[in-house]
Amino acid sequence: MSRTGRPAPNRRGGSGEGGRGDGGRGGREAGHRGQQRRGDRGSGDGGRVVGGLHPVRELLRAGRPVRRILVADTRDASAVLDEILALAGRAGVPVDEVDRDRIDDRAEGLVHQGVLALAPAFAYATLDEVRRVAGAQPLLLVALDSVTDPHNLGSIARTADAVGAHGLLVPARRAASVTPTAEKAAAGALAHLPVVQVTNLVRTLRGLQGDGVWAVGLAGEAATAIGDSRLLGDPLVLVVGAEGHGLSRLTAQTCDELVHLPMRGAVGSLNASVAAAVALYEVLRHRA
Repeated sequence: MSRTGRPAPNRRGGSGEGGRGDGGRGGREAGHRGQQRRGDRGSGDGGRVVGGLHPVRELLRAGRPVRRILVADTRDASAVLDEILALAGRAGVPVDEVDRDRIDDRAEGLVHQGVLALAPAFAYATLDEVRRVAGAQPLLLVALDSVTDPHNLGSIARTADAVGAHGLLVPARRAASVTPTAEKAAAGALAHLPVVQVTNLVRTLRGLQGDGVWAVGLAGEAATAIGDSRLLGDPLVLVVGAEGHGLSRLTAQTCDELVHLPMRGAVGSLNASVAAAVALYEVLRHRA
């Protein structure tokens, strides 16, 4: 049955649930999405699916276009679901209560918590749009150098949004793009954080450097600890390397400075999203 934007009266009460850890050539840098995982193939009509309470809520909070929301008929009420229904009602987005099997079929393996949004394809931003978001603040960007795991992309986007970064740069080729898996891992952050899909990351970094933005790369072999960098309070793009092999040789050579995270234990490296989180909070500390 179709919902009206209010919780059904026979639903049981409950608390909110915790979150989990436009492209095209016309003025936007875009590229092919690469091979998509099961659960990352979109809505089947040129759009995409967004699953989970928090990602769907943030789509609506951010005013992103949503075509329809599906809610499982076995889904218990919660504060987050109530907010989704209210936001959808105000935005005029249809909300349908359906069998959970139907949502499972549309989600194709994506963890959805009984809530699924059908939305247009993800809209990538341009660097000019990101600069306008930053305004007079010192620019803070995060660039991913061939990070291939959409979970890492989503987790990094979540931290980048949390510290007030102005945008995320991702390569168009041989790297993760924004997929339903990435949006779920981001817990709604990708509804707020602009993402620029760039054709050539090194060329983009050089262009930013020409505009007075420092490029600082994370590298375990770097001589400088991140806390000793003197660049973190200035306009900055923090460059995070790929899982396993880190920064590419050309990207590392392009960076103005390479920094490492101090390690005291037996394990000599961190997951890409964890390393990015630690580094971004060090940047935030410097800027505070």
